[in-house]
Formats: sequence, C-alpha cells, structure tokens
Amino acid sequence: MANLFEATNAPVGEPAEIVIGDFVQWKRTDIGADYPPASHTAKYVARLRGGTSTEIAITSSASGSDYLFSAASSATANYIAGRYHWQLEMLQNSDNSRLILERGEWEIIVDLDTAGTDPRTHAEIMVDKIESLLSGRADADVSNYSIQGRSLVKLSIDDLLQWRDYYRREAAMQKRKRDIKNGKRTKSSVMMRFV
Repeated sequence: MANLFEATNAPVGEPAEIVIGDFVQWKRTDIGADYPPASHTAKYVARLRGGTSTEIAITSSASGSDYLFSAASSATANYIAGRYHWQLEMLQNSDNSRLILERGEWEIIVDLDTAGTDPRTHAEIMVDKIESLLSGRADADVSNYSIQGRSLVKLSIDDLLQWRDYYRREAAMQKRKRDIKNGKRTKSSVMMRFV
C-alpha cells in the first residue's frame, strides 16, 4: 500500500467516508483541462443533512494540472458525524464567478478511538432498541394512555415487528456494502472454480 500522506499517492475522486480526526486528501484529474488551476480554484462545500447550519469547506491547491484537496487531522477533528450533501464549486479567479460542477454525498463517521463512541449504525441501534422493547413488553400491555389530558400511544407488537424487520434488512445491506468495500466475501459473491 502506498503512503497516503504523500500528495503523489492521493486517491483520485472524493471519498465516500471521512473519519473524524483523520487526515484526508484526494485529487481530481478530470477537470484541470477545462478549468486550469492557474486561473481557477475548486472547492468542496458540504452541509450536514437535516437543514442544519453545519458546513464543511475544503479548498483545492494546484498539483500540476490537477486539483488536490486535503483536510488536516486538526480540521476533521471538529467535524460532526452524519450524512453530508456536497457540491464541487469552481471559482474563476479573475472575477470570482462560480459554477457548481457536481453534487454528491459522503458520510462523516465517528472515530472509534474516542471515548464514548457508539460504532453501531442507525439501523443497528434501531434493531437493538426495538428488540429490547419487544423483550420487555408484557402480554396485557395497553397501547394507549391518557392522564389529565395528555396521551401516549404505543406501537403495537405487529408494528414493532415490521420496523424491526425493516431495520434488520437495512443493517444487513450496510454490512454487505462494508464487506464488499473491504474485499470480504458475501452471500451474493459469485464463486467460480476452474478445473
């Protein structure tokens, strides 16, 4: 494996995930011919899903005719975990005119080295919560309560089972994607034997 701290070894294309506190860099080799780095500046701007004001900006530096994007560990340490929508902006240096070239998503994920970090995905957390509800639920449980004008409605066992099954499928799909990314065999892997 190449030393990923070296700019010459930076992967081409933006990452799908960024770990909080990690140094990250990548390059774009496909836009420099149309937008030369000598007269343009490229920048990724990402916003946390959910309409928050949390924003990340990563500005390029020239790397020959390519654009190099990097964020130091000290910068990513301040990132907030979650799903972000990003856009690649191209600025023309002469007049600061801007174009949006692409849009996409990436996941900012927690650092397992940080105390108190829960490494489970949202789907895994939901499966665990629903299963704990199902295991602690009494047979004669009441689904609606009303006390002094305030009411509480509980999900039925059938509803909980449906949601549990939904999140189980979601968690299995996420695990399958992680396994494929890490080169591990999955149930959907096609195996061939030559004789």
